[in-house]
Amino acid sequence: MPTTVDALTSLGLGLGLAAACGFRVFVPLLVLSVGAHAGYVPLADGWQWMGSAPAMIAFACATVFEVLGYCIPWVDHLLDLVATPAAVAAGMVTSASVLADLPPLVRWTAVIIGGGGLAAIVQGATASARVGSTAATGGLANPAVATAELAGSSAASAVAVLFPLFALAGVVLAVALAALAIRRFGARRRQAVSPPACGSSA
Repeated sequence: MPTTVDALTSLGLGLGLAAACGFRVFVPLLVLSVGAHAGYVPLADGWQWMGSAPAMIAFACATVFEVLGYCIPWVDHLLDLVATPAAVAAGMVTSASVLADLPPLVRWTAVIIGGGGLAAIVQGATASARVGSTAATGGLANPAVATAELAGSSAASAVAVLFPLFALAGVVLAVALAALAIRRFGARRRQAVSPPACGSSA
């Protein structure tokens, strides 16, 4: 019988890897595959293939091509066109493959909303940063942005695998901060477009 700690650990592992997919699609999949192949990361039933040698080699090759592609200005924008659905799919795959200690309803809610949603949010933020970098520098700074994204994906994947409870806390904190920022932005926008109070002086 899985304990609460087991459930939270698998949840932190799955959501942490899903968030990392928003930075890079294949880095978290490679980290997960290596961890599973080494016997460090337990996989859910039906997902044992993720830890096989062929899967590990395939994820490694895909990671290399993805990393190199994002280092080339304008090619990175072409990759962004497919990155969002790919990141959502990867986020769902990574979370589904490790969420074994949760009831089915909770598990698939976490996979679809948590895994897919987190990956989409992070990927959208990184794509926006690349658009801003391109507008400001003509794409010259995009390799630096790509390097930062690679570092973020690698770090988030490592934390999720090594310290899943910290990863879970980080995800909760990030979601809370994002919700607070959205709420404040909405309040400022409503205040900016609201009509002046009756009786105010011209």
